[in-house]
Amino acid sequence: MARSFPSDDRHRLVVLVAATLMVIGMICAPLAHADDKDLKRKKHKVKQDISAAHEDLDESSAALRKAVARLTNARAELTTARNELTETRGRLTTARVRDRQAQAALELAVAQLNTARAELDEGQQAVKGQRVVVADRIADVYEYGDPQLQQVSSILGAEDLDEVSRTLETTNAVVDEENTQLTDLEVAEVLLQVKKDNLADKRDAVKQKRQEAAERLDLMETLEAQAESQAASVRRLVGARSSARASAARVKQRDAAELAKLKKEQSRIESMLRARAAAAAKKAGGPSKPGPSGGYLSYPVSGPVTSSYGYRVHPIYGYYSLHDGTDFGAGCGQPLYAAADGTVIESYYQTAWGNRLIVDNGHVRGVGLATIYNHATSYTVGVGSHVKRGQVIGYVGTTGWSTGCHLHFTVMVNGAPTDPMNWL
Repeated sequence: MARSFPSDDRHRLVVLVAATLMVIGMICAPLAHADDKDLKRKKHKVKQDISAAHEDLDESSAALRKAVARLTNARAELTTARNELTETRGRLTTARVRDRQAQAALELAVAQLNTARAELDEGQQAVKGQRVVVADRIADVYEYGDPQLQQVSSILGAEDLDEVSRTLETTNAVVDEENTQLTDLEVAEVLLQVKKDNLADKRDAVKQKRQEAAERLDLMETLEAQAESQAASVRRLVGARSSARASAARVKQRDAAELAKLKKEQSRIESMLRARAAAAAKKAGGPSKPGPSGGYLSYPVSGPVTSSYGYRVHPIYGYYSLHDGTDFGAGCGQPLYAAADGTVIESYYQTAWGNRLIVDNGHVRGVGLATIYNHATSYTVGVGSHVKRGQVIGYVGTTGWSTGCHLHFTVMVNGAPTDPMNWL
């Protein structure tokens, strides 16, 4: 028999420990990875549930939903009215600025019109004076004869060339003066016409600017009336919003009181079911290890899942709470079926849940199981009735805090809510 030395024993111990740690690591690594994946899956599901909860208003009364809708509409209308008032006031400010600018332009046009009138008067006086000069000259011609004819006569009667020359110079000077007078008259008349045209233009400009001023005045009066009306509407909507807010607060407070009662009711139901589960387990020979749950329950109604089990943010109250069942969408009056054999232990109306039926399905697969049906129009079974899987036990409704016909189906395991889909 070989002898063992202490150093060899220590060596073998170290090797054994190292090997054991490696095996544990190889086992734990996949488990840790699996747990991590499961946590991520659950986290993703919770996020989906929270997102879906923003569309789910079942956990509030119709009165509160109406009050919140009224408050939301009042806020939206007030925002719209304020925006419209701001826009109108902006347009009115712009119109006033433009009116001041246009008023200055009108004053300038009137001043230019007055200047044109003065120039026209001056031109008329000039033409009038020039016409008097020309008229006098024409009268002289009639009285004394044409200067050029007189020139011919003077030349014929002249005694020498110097006299002829002087006669020609004098006659030419007279003729030139006449021509100048006629030219001045023509020029004065042309200038007078230009001034008349200028006056007409200035008069038209003033007329147009006065018309524009009248239109701007009408616009400002319209905008001022509109702004006043919109301001009154804003004041009215502020009052409506305040009233809606106060109303919503009152209804919300009333709903909060009902929710407090609901929590007490839920605690009562859970305590009762825990006691029944404990009694059933004792009767079955004591606690046993829970078995697989999938597929044990039948679907309680024909319809799609509209809201799943899980935690969510309440769309009105804002708190994070558990939606303790699965909602199935179905038309009012559709039959509800017993998900498994059991005994009806509660049937009553509750403000939030509406018509409610609780069935004790007994001690199955190692746990105390109960199923709860909510919001029904009515039930065909009562307390103490024994029901069979697939039996019609009631009809879909929208009683209690419900936004439409559906079934809120809850599964309780040992008195605590669990995801119904794990049992269906």
